Amino acid sequence: MERARAVPCRVAVCRDCCCGSPKIAGVDHDAQLARLREHTPVTVADCLDVCEYANVIVVRPSSEGRAAGARPVWLGLVNRADATEDIVAWINAGGPGVAPIPATLDLHVFTPLPPKRVR
Repeated sequence: MERARAVPCRVAVCRDCCCGSPKIAGVDHDAQLARLREHTPVTVADCLDVCEYANVIVVRPSSEGRAAGARPVWLGLVNRADATEDIVAWINAGGPGVAPIPATLDLHVFTPLPPKRVR
């Protein structure tokens, strides 16, 4: 029997509406994307409909993390380079379900409400 290929942590980054725009001043949005892409596959979403938390990054668990019961972790207000570095370190340690979330990132965790179109 063939063994399933492991899937790494993946990241979704909100960009377009508020996230990744000049509305969030003082953030090098391109450098943030580039830094994340050095360590994990990144999907860029047009809008995740949680503008009040701009910049939003969603860390999706690896196949190992999913097997341990982990779910995507939504991080908001990721507007400092040190927060991006904490995300990179967490991903490199295994991410959701594999490594504990750093206390500094715990401050960024939020639970999104259902999309406004559905409410």
